Amino acid sequence: MQRRFIYFVNPISGTGAKGILLDIIKKKTAEKNIPFEILHTNAEAEYSYLKEKIAVEKITDVIVCGGDGTVNQIAGALSGVDINIGIIPMGSGNGLAFAARIPKRIHKALDCVYAGNAVYIDSFYINKKFSCMLCGLGFDAQVAHDFAKQKKRGLYNYVKQSTKNFFKARPYHFEIILDGKRISSEAFFISIANSNQFGNNFTIAPQASLTDGLLDIIIVNKMSKLRLIWSVLKQIKMGHVRLYEDKKYHHNDIHYFQTKHLTVKNPQLAPLHIDGDPAETAAVFEIEIIEKAFRLLVPLKKD
Repeated sequence: MQRRFIYFVNPISGTGAKGILLDIIKKKTAEKNIPFEILHTNAEAEYSYLKEKIAVEKITDVIVCGGDGTVNQIAGALSGVDINIGIIPMGSGNGLAFAARIPKRIHKALDCVYAGNAVYIDSFYINKKFSCMLCGLGFDAQVAHDFAKQKKRGLYNYVKQSTKNFFKARPYHFEIILDGKRISSEAFFISIANSNQFGNNFTIAPQASLTDGLLDIIIVNKMSKLRLIWSVLKQIKMGHVRLYEDKKYHHNDIHYFQTKHLTVKNPQLAPLHIDGDPAETAAVFEIEIIEKAFRLLVPLKKD
């Protein structure tokens, strides 16, 4: 079957030179004799036209040139469509691409696309909103909200915004209900992860998998700021999934669970991000896994 591509280019994601990207895409895809079209993403995330376009034009692959937020919008719009989705990482974090081991260099990422090795990966809903890899409540979400207001993107500015927010971060009250148990917590943030990435190879959920049918829940409890740094660094290096134990819960700084569904009560309306983009918060969140949500083009496994 003849492959046919649509490339979506986010004109504002990351800091890379989009002109170079377009030249490489045109040259390499023509060399492969693959029919293609290049479209721009849109600020309104309006992609309702895509399903009909894919069916009429017999598109086989949609390649997202952007970051996690752009992947979220397009993958969510194509839910249930028989299509391969590829990623050319051009965002500030590129968490999903890194989790799937997709190379950051344009040429190598395109080679991954052309190889055509597609696997089903999971995603999840948070109050019926689609997330392809990670959402968070609290500190990291506040960073996402503030970062979105900055004129310049990129890793340097994200780290700068994170540092600024760290010194004024405060814990929020949450109640988490999972597997029939209720957990009450004062926490700096809660991460719900389908991948092991925050982005930029920052691994908050080291046991997470894109294909295991489980969500990884990380709760970072109230503690001193100095202890917070140490605890998060330890979580990144050697975080282990643990069963909930009521007697030990409040003696641990960070808790790490796995589940298919959970409810989070958020009475203080801690801010929310979905796949790195700021999102509207709520007093209650229902979160559930979507197994085999879409097919992602990933590198071939080496023997």
